[in-house]
Amino acid sequence: MNDQGISVKPTPITAGERVEVSYNGLLAQSGAMEVYLHAGFGMNNLWENVQDIKMERQGNTWKASLDIETDERFNFCFHDNVGNWDNNNGRNWSFEVHNGDLY
Repeated sequence: MNDQGISVKPTPITAGERVEVSYNGLLAQSGAMEVYLHAGFGMNNLWENVQDIKMERQGNTWKASLDIETDERFNFCFHDNVGNWDNNNGRNWSFEVHNGDLY
């Protein structure tokens, strides 16, 4: 986990892989009963293929997995079931996705 309570494994991310996102940030620490991964792909605020994935609680950490089917940038934030968001102070979280080519 980084200091914001998130981790993505594996990193670096390669298109075609399945990644696991772990979260122990603000919502988890505030006692959220449900947490959702809000994820999409693309640059800046132009997210495509946006989805909400219900995360599973494992101890104090919430986890979700998803398939990375594109080499577009992977963007995400989190929300709970009552409308509270953790979006990294408006910046969200973002990871580069590699296409798998060695060159």
